[in-house]
Amino acid sequence: MTVKRTGKQTLLFPNAPSVIGFGNAVGKKEGEGPLKATFDYIDKDDTFGQSSWEKAETQMQKQALESALSGANITVNDLDLLFAGDLLNQCIGTAYHARSQAVSFFGLYGACSTMAESLALAAMSVDGGYAKHAVAMTSSHFCSAERQYRTPLEYGGQRTPTAQWTVTGSGAVVLADSGPGPYVTCATIGQIQDKGIKDANNMGAAMAPAAYETLKAHFSDTGKKPSDYDLIVTGDLGQLGRDIVVDFFRKDGVVLEDNYNDCGLLMFDLKKQDVHCGGSGCGCSAAVLAGHLLSGMRKGLWKNLLFCGTGALHSPTAIQQGESIPGICHAVALSTQKPQKSQE
Repeated sequence: MTVKRTGKQTLLFPNAPSVIGFGNAVGKKEGEGPLKATFDYIDKDDTFGQSSWEKAETQMQKQALESALSGANITVNDLDLLFAGDLLNQCIGTAYHARSQAVSFFGLYGACSTMAESLALAAMSVDGGYAKHAVAMTSSHFCSAERQYRTPLEYGGQRTPTAQWTVTGSGAVVLADSGPGPYVTCATIGQIQDKGIKDANNMGAAMAPAAYETLKAHFSDTGKKPSDYDLIVTGDLGQLGRDIVVDFFRKDGVVLEDNYNDCGLLMFDLKKQDVHCGGSGCGCSAAVLAGHLLSGMRKGLWKNLLFCGTGALHSPTAIQQGESIPGICHAVALSTQKPQKSQE
């Protein structure tokens, strides 16, 4: 049997599934940010023509998937598996979208790490021969997330300086057993980290330890260094969380700043848009990946990219009961060049 692992946490994909299509959809605020040219659909008022924020999230996923399938030049009927999730209770935004698609469905919850989680699982399925075409997708909506995790917008509560702005957005990526790339070469599956953070308005601090540990595991398992990647991007730690990760590595004698960024910082202009520490939410890293990052790889801006989805695995009930916030991070490596092994 071929061993498709290296080290303790990293999965290898010798057949290197190819990204053949990607698409995204975002809200008005996101469409006013620095990445506006990389979005396929920008809604004018965040309702997406629906009667509730939750239904708007379902509609966002439809928009993102349609764009991804169009780019891949295939239809829903060509899909074998759909891996997707969101931030809503029981992932209803995703389930209500999936019920309109005739495709086998895996519902996921990894909080803001869901895009990396779904991408890793989709890559495993394609690499293992269980699917010819698989989709990784997720979404979030500022208004639905505020209503569920903090306070309804009508309450008018003040946001703390450490708070991040949940992105209204969705991203979808189609993987196939062959194609032009970029290619998914490996994935380091994270382990839950919990440093006792209990503030639901400080997601960056809650998730940063998980990002640090997964990155360390990735470098240890693969023998790679940060400099082996043109870009390492987390999603979504925001400014505070990113600074914590950089500081952790600095104490290890490792310089990470030169080629490291965060989707929560890429999505918005922190000086011009009132988002405090930056963007967050499942849709943040998904929309950035399925636009700015993958299109940049296609254009030759980056040859090797490490996409690290970070999630805070808490719930309103757990926070009200005084529980701390567990964090998780999954790292997925993408390359514009198919590994030699996969051609054998």
